[in-house]
Amino acid sequence: MSERLETLKKARDRMIEDRDAHAKVLAAPFVRDTAERARNKFLEIQALIDALDRAIRGESLVPVKN
Repeated sequence: MSERLETLKKARDRMIEDRDAHAKVLAAPFVRDTAERARNKFLEIQALIDALDRAIRGESLVPVKN
């Protein structure tokens, strides 16, 4: 696996951990300010995860240079 692909996958894993923390806040009893911030961060992080997924797929299509 290329170093770039490995880096993208590690970044994706880290963002999933961050997203999970915000999901836990959303699953907790509702507190408006906390829930709104968690929701916004969740959406922001999910967009980043989607972008990383696209980059990973794109990287998988690029032939490895020797």
